[in-house]
Amino acid sequence: MKLLLHPTYFPNIATFAALVKNEVIWEVKDNFQKQTYRNRCYICTDKGRHMLNIPIKHAGGEEGRQKYADVHMDNSYPWKKQHWRTLETAYRTSPFFEFYEDDIRPLFEGDDASLLDFNLKTIEVIGNCIGVTIGNAQTDTFELEPTDKVDARFLAEAKKQRKMELEPYPQVFEDRHGFLPNLSILDLLFNEGTNALDYLKLQPLDF
Repeated sequence: MKLLLHPTYFPNIATFAALVKNEVIWEVKDNFQKQTYRNRCYICTDKGRHMLNIPIKHAGGEEGRQKYADVHMDNSYPWKKQHWRTLETAYRTSPFFEFYEDDIRPLFEGDDASLLDFNLKTIEVIGNCIGVTIGNAQTDTFELEPTDKVDARFLAEAKKQRKMELEPYPQVFEDRHGFLPNLSILDLLFNEGTNALDYLKLQPLDF
């Protein structure tokens, strides 16, 4: 099944479950929208659910719109250093943080400019970590209602999430906050490690 998806920042677990089960077509011809997973993801810290947000440079045209492919990250602020420090603090004691640390850390050391390209890079790296090759097919035009593929672009919406019945797995701060579902794939990777791919394949998707 061909699935149409937005490349997002360290996608949530439902998105990655869709990724490993389907042939993916990346939506790259749409307009950038605020308050989506395009430039944010959620992890679990000692204080609970925590958002990592990538600052972007706004340079919309006359109508105030900007193509996703044209969005640049605002690297005048050291967000990469802050995000990595937060991940270290949150997951240093997790079972697999040290196992994947050398794979993930370089993503927070480069001077990437394009948000779209950076998101695709994070997805590729995670795919390599869990042992699956992520396709790189991309859209040529924007289709409001695709006819030849399943539209899963809604998975990028941070404010209007569909409820997903995801199987619980052990989390670092579960004793404080209970199980927090559908966080960034990083949470699953650092907590489940080599079991992550099997976990993703077993998750039911209702679309």
